[in-house]
Amino acid sequence: MKTKLTRILSLALATIMCLSTIALTSCGKKDQKFTVGICQLVTHEALDAATDGFMQALKDELGEDNVEFVLQNAAGSPDTCGTIANTLVSKNVDLIMANATPALQAVANATTTIPVLGTSVTEYGTALEIQNFGGTVGGNISGTSDLAPLDQQAKMIKDLFPNTQKVGILFCSAEVNSLYQVKVVKEELSKLGIEAVEYSFADSNDVAMIAQKAAAECDVLYVPTDNTAASCAETIYGAMTTLKPIICGEEGACKGCGVATLSINYYDLGYTTGKMAAKILRGEADISTMPIQYADIFTKKYNPVICQALGMTPPEGYEAIVME
Repeated sequence: MKTKLTRILSLALATIMCLSTIALTSCGKKDQKFTVGICQLVTHEALDAATDGFMQALKDELGEDNVEFVLQNAAGSPDTCGTIANTLVSKNVDLIMANATPALQAVANATTTIPVLGTSVTEYGTALEIQNFGGTVGGNISGTSDLAPLDQQAKMIKDLFPNTQKVGILFCSAEVNSLYQVKVVKEELSKLGIEAVEYSFADSNDVAMIAQKAAAECDVLYVPTDNTAASCAETIYGAMTTLKPIICGEEGACKGCGVATLSINYYDLGYTTGKMAAKILRGEADISTMPIQYADIFTKKYNPVICQALGMTPPEGYEAIVME
């Protein structure tokens, strides 16, 4: 009897110790602190919103006191993205969020071990030179895409400006994802019987000259989701001596130079990226098997100021962009 009682007590004690260990382990995991690096290409509305959403999601998921952010902005320079990426890797951060394609490319070149999540990246296969991209990057990279339905954006031109014969596509030649969008949009416009002409600029220094030329030669302009163009949206609008309507790939650029857009919500995109990051940091997901996530809600919006300048009636079914 004594031996049996001793065994029961020993078993009970072992159970209590095991439960205590599990509780302590769980508590430690819950309260674990993380350092997250952020490499953002440039300051403009869409990328800023994505970064804000990303940071808020991690605070909500992990607790505001359990995550420290190292936020770096490259001011539009891909070379600076490389410097930032190397700095974040040297700090041995727990995860890196790369905001925009040049940032993702720089971080991907800097590390193969630290988890990397991209956001505001249009097409990962193009950005990372992956042949026959199937939706999952593999290795230490995943993220979210800001790819909008390009066929529907092309159709917007035909719907809003049915007499259009020639569209000038204005984009930065240094942004590989812009090249992808240009190819697709040209094909879609061709199907609609509209000629599309490329007007590329190398960087922000020659945006005004190229925009002026495009506006003088075309009926309508199209600006894809292009970080350099978006950061120079007001310059593009101001450079047009002949005012022409511009359809934009996203809301931030449309606010500065466009008449209409079919756009995603970049804050929501960043928030989704942050939730992915939380799962990785908590050990709940393997980044190598995480597919790229895409926005599923697109909103037709118009710029009331530019509509008025063009003498246009606000298009039916479009939501007005809030102008600050």
